[in-house]
Amino acid sequence: MKKLVVLATAMLALGGVASADIQAPPGHSYTAERKLGRGLSNILYGFMEIPEQIVRKSDDHGRKAGWSYGVVDGTSRALKRLGYGFYEVFTFTCPTYRGTFKQPYERCGEDNRIEMNPSDGLSEFPPELGFETYFYHTRTQRW
Repeated sequence: MKKLVVLATAMLALGGVASADIQAPPGHSYTAERKLGRGLSNILYGFMEIPEQIVRKSDDHGRKAGWSYGVVDGTSRALKRLGYGFYEVFTFTCPTYRGTFKQPYERCGEDNRIEMNPSDGLSEFPPELGFETYFYHTRTQRW
């Protein structure tokens, strides 16, 4: 009987340790410091959307579209970044987006929310001018 009690106690102790959740929660990398940094970078470097969109629209639709539609779209995105930047700087100590410190821009379909698509919409941080180090050097085919 003693052996059975000792075996059951050992199994319960090992079972409790083995079933512990050791994974980090989904938003663990989004902290108040990251939110403050994201807000400051959107305020300081958000204007970089204007030349970025000029280049992207020129590549996709031609130079005339780049210097007309690209300027308007880039200015719109820069002002959105400026607004979100001030919002995040003033509220960086509060988990405002669904109880987390994640960025408030959401993925969207056809409605008017801001996109988080790095190739067309707003990414978490403003774009870089010049050589972008986070892209792989591979060939792509455009249709």
